This record gives sequence, C-alpha cells and structure tokens, in this order.
Amino acid sequence: MEPVEVFAGAWYLRALRDDDRLSDVPALALFDVDDPAAYIRAANDGWADESRFVWAVCVPTTGETVALIAVRATGATTADLVGVARDGYDDALADAVGPVTRFASGALGLTTGPLVPTPP
Repeated sequence: MEPVEVFAGAWYLRALRDDDRLSDVPALALFDVDDPAAYIRAANDGWADESRFVWAVCVPTTGETVALIAVRATGATTADLVGVARDGYDDALADAVGPVTRFASGALGLTTGPLVPTPP
C-alpha cells in the first residue's frame, strides 16, 4: 500500500520522508531514534508490506514533525495504536488518534485498542 496522507484537525499526517525535498531525520533525532534514516526505510517498508503504518504528525504550514503515530498489525483483524509527541505537542498526538483509528478500521479492517504512549 502507498502511504496515505490524513488531515487531523489542525494537524497534517504524512509518511516519514528523507529525500531532496524534505527530511524527517532531524526530527527523529528529537525522538531519540538511533538511526533515523534506517527508521524511515523501515517505516516505508511497513507501508509496503502492510504490517506497520507510521505517520509524522506535522504542523501544516511548516511541515515540522511534532509527533509520531502508528498502527501496527498484531493479527488478521487487530492492531496496536502507538505514538509519541514532542514536549508541548500532546494535543497533536491526541488529535491524530481519531482519524488514524478510523483509517485502520475503514481502510484496513483493523480494530485498534487505545493509544499506547510508545515510539512507533
């Protein structure tokens, strides 16, 4: 599956990127990701094999990544909902939960539990 972009109220959700136009590598370092480039590749692989769907929760006007949220398939019809936010951006993560949960249910046929505050 190709990554799906989502609008969540005041926030814009998109796949992680590291290309000539936009790089999430600096933002991922703020989330203590050891190898941000490898993390982005693994997140994109998750979209491709439909095992993990990771979004960067961004400020729409700047594209700044302020939170991460993901759906991780745990079974044929179940998934974990996980995410973290940078300090001061808990509202961004909270606003992303509804749209991501609806995407998991409607587009993927997956039932998620409540958000688990852990890196995706």
